[in-house]
Amino acid sequence: MFRRIGLQVLLVGVGFLLTAGMLVYFASTYTTEFRPAPGGTYLESVSGFPQSLNPLLSFYNDADSDITALVYSGLTRMSMEGEVAPDLALGWEIEPGGITYTFRLNPSALWHDGMPVSADDVLFTVGLLQDPDYPGPPDIGALWQSVRVERLGDLELRFVLSEPYAPFLDYTTFGLLPAHLLTGIRSAELGSLDFNREPIGTGPFRLSEVKLQDGQINEITLKRFPRYYGPSAYIENLVFRFYPTPRAAFEVYEDGLVEGVAGVPAALLEDVWNSETLNLYTAPVAEMTMLYFNELISATVPFDATPVRRALLYGLDRQALVDEVLLGQAIVPLTPLLPGTWAYTTEDVPGYPYDPAQAESLLRSAGWVRTRVTETLRNAQGTPLRFELMVADEPTDLALGQAIAAQWTTLGISVTVRAVPPLALGAALEGRSYEAALVHLMAPGDPDPYPFWHETQALLGQNYTGFRHRRISEIVEQARLTVNREQRIALYREYQQLFMAEVPAIPLYVPVFNYAVDVRVQGVQLPPLMRTGDRFRNLAEWYVLQRRAVVSER
Repeated sequence: MFRRIGLQVLLVGVGFLLTAGMLVYFASTYTTEFRPAPGGTYLESVSGFPQSLNPLLSFYNDADSDITALVYSGLTRMSMEGEVAPDLALGWEIEPGGITYTFRLNPSALWHDGMPVSADDVLFTVGLLQDPDYPGPPDIGALWQSVRVERLGDLELRFVLSEPYAPFLDYTTFGLLPAHLLTGIRSAELGSLDFNREPIGTGPFRLSEVKLQDGQINEITLKRFPRYYGPSAYIENLVFRFYPTPRAAFEVYEDGLVEGVAGVPAALLEDVWNSETLNLYTAPVAEMTMLYFNELISATVPFDATPVRRALLYGLDRQALVDEVLLGQAIVPLTPLLPGTWAYTTEDVPGYPYDPAQAESLLRSAGWVRTRVTETLRNAQGTPLRFELMVADEPTDLALGQAIAAQWTTLGISVTVRAVPPLALGAALEGRSYEAALVHLMAPGDPDPYPFWHETQALLGQNYTGFRHRRISEIVEQARLTVNREQRIALYREYQQLFMAEVPAIPLYVPVFNYAVDVRVQGVQLPPLMRTGDRFRNLAEWYVLQRRAVVSER
C-alpha cells in the first residue's frame, strides 16, 4: 500500500515538473498583446448641417459628403495614395487610344436593401449626370454629356469618350444611385426626393437613424453593413452630431459627448495641443489659394509684363503669411500643382524666395521707379503703380489681403483691399472685372490645368487672368489627351517650369485639414483630401475595442 502511495506521489511530482516546464516554455516563447476587436461606437461632431444625403448633390456641402462617403460607393475610389482604384468595379480596361473604357462590376456588391448591384444602376446614375438639368457641378455634367455608355451585360459596361481624356477615371468615383428604387426620376427632381433623407447605398455603412430638430438634421447614426463587398470595419456604429460653428463642435468634445472633432480651425488648435486626450491628424486639402492678375486690363495696370508679376512674387513672404495669418496651417507650394501629388515637381523650376531687393530690381527694369517725395513707384509718365486686390468678405481672406497689401506697400506699390461677398467675387472673375484677386481653386485628383490656363479659355472659360502662352497651351492640351503616365509627368514638368518662369498667378498656399480624435480611437490615418469625407478612406482599420490575444514570440 505504501508502495502504491509512493508511486502516486512520484507521478504527481513528475506531473508538476512537466507542468512547470511547460509553463516556463510558454512564458519564454509566448506573450499576450491587445488586438483590434469588432464592435463599439464612434461619435463625432461636425460643423455644419446635412441638406441632402445624395452623392450627386453633395459636392457643395461637406456635411453631406461626409455621410455619402460612407453610405455610397462608386465604380472607383481614391486610394490612400490619392490614386484611382477599383471599388464597385473589379477593374477596367482601356483600349489603345484612350477612347474606350470597359468596366466589370463586383458580383458580390449589394445595395443596403439586399438587391444586387448591376450595370443598370450605372446607366441610371450616369443618365442623371447627363441630364441638362443636372443641378451639380457644371463640369461634371458637361463631361458625362460627351460620353456614350453601352451595357454589355448585367455586370459589364463600356464608356466611349468623344476624344481621349486622361482625367476620365477621376469622374468615375461618383456614388451610384439604385435604379430599382428611383427609376423614372429626372435630375431636376433630385433635390426634392424623400430618398435624400432615407438613403440606400452600397457603402460600408448603412443609415440607421436620423434625428431632426426644427426640421434640420442634427444627428445621424450609421451601422456597419454586414454584407459589404469590401473589407469589414471593426467599428459597429458611427454617430455624427452636427453643430452651427466649429467652436460649438469642439465644445461638445470637452463635455464628453463625442470622441472626434472634424475640421478644427486654427483658432482652436491650441486647445487641442493642450489636451492630453486628443490626437491631432493633419492632411493637405485638394485646394490651391492663388493670387490672380488680370492681364486683360494692361492699359491701366501692367500685369501683362512678366517682370512685374515676378517682382510681385519676389516681394511676397508667403511663409510669413501662412505663419502669421493662418497660424502655420497651410503648405507653401513651389508650383501651381499640389505638393505630394504624382505630377508635382520642383526639378528645374524657378524658385522665388522672399527677396525685396530682387523685386525692386525687376520693377526698375520694367520702368517703375520710386519717387523721393511719395516713396511710391511711378513710370516715365508719372503714373503710380496702384491696383485693387479683391478678396471674399470673410475674416481669413480679409486678413490675408491686408497682410499681402502691407508687404507690397513696402516696395512702393499702392494696394487697396476690397472685400466683396463670395458670389460677387465669382462674378467679377467671370466678367474679368477685377484687377488682382485672392482666389481659392478646388484641385481635383487629376492635375489637369487645361480649364484654367489654356489660351482658348482666356475670354469665356475659367482662365480668368486672360493669360495666353502658346507652349503652355500645347502642353496642357497634349497632357489631357494621353493616358501614358510617364508622358504626362514629362509634360507637366515642363508646364511647371514655364508657369513659374511666367508667373501668370502666384501659388500662395495649400490649406490643411485638422482632425482631432480621442486617444481611445486607434488606427486613424489621413490621406490627401479631395473632400472632407476622404478622412474615412481607411475606416476599416479604425477600432475602439480591443481583445487580448496570445501570440508566439518566435
